[in-house]
Amino acid sequence: MTNLLTASPGDLIAEYDSGPIDRQMLVRYAEASGDTNPLHLDPEFARKAGFADVIVHGMLSMALLGRLLTENFAADRLRGFDARFAGIVAVDQSLRCSARFESRDEIDAVLALEAVDGSGAKVLIGTARVRLA
Repeated sequence: MTNLLTASPGDLIAEYDSGPIDRQMLVRYAEASGDTNPLHLDPEFARKAGFADVIVHGMLSMALLGRLLTENFAADRLRGFDARFAGIVAVDQSLRCSARFESRDEIDAVLALEAVDGSGAKVLIGTARVRLA
């Protein structure tokens, strides 16, 4: 991992691959979150809504992007995390999440985050603030 004290803008800081987001993961997430929207669980409903199959919960995608942070930084160093949904994630896709150095001040580094699906389409774009020390 690139050192946040010496990183230059654009340097890759961390990567995470979610592995395929399968139907079982969608069911477990729906049960845990209470989000039982049939777009995420019922293929017939999703097709009627214009999708080829069920789609991944947006907040599950964001949680997987967040895992990039929690696997690379201690919780007490994470000072902020936000993301904007930029695309839909289809069931059985993997997300490749990355964090690139953007800037730093005396206390924090700012990271540019993104998650891309198996076709390379950006589905999440965000930022994180991480304490330097």
